[in-house]
Amino acid sequence: MEPTVQDVPESSRYEIRDGDRRLGLAAYRREGDRVVFTHTEVEPEAEGTGVGGKLVRGALDDVRAHGRRVVAQCSFVRGWIGKHPEYADLVDAS
Repeated sequence: MEPTVQDVPESSRYEIRDGDRRLGLAAYRREGDRVVFTHTEVEPEAEGTGVGGKLVRGALDDVRAHGRRVVAQCSFVRGWIGKHPEYADLVDAS
């Protein structure tokens, strides 16, 4: 099964799951139309498999689909956006 990314707003995070197993999460808080990413983590057994990148891509695609902006306080999210300039337009400059 291919891991999937979903927003879990009641927990203020995006999760990447393989079936019932959570492989990682990207925590956030919402400030109006901005999504402030504060922390990202991947389960140890999933590290180095690309799960973190897939998680961030899925979360940012969802942010874009809802017309929101991103504040990347989390260094992983910030670094990922830096390596994928096609997502730079989502970053809130203020």
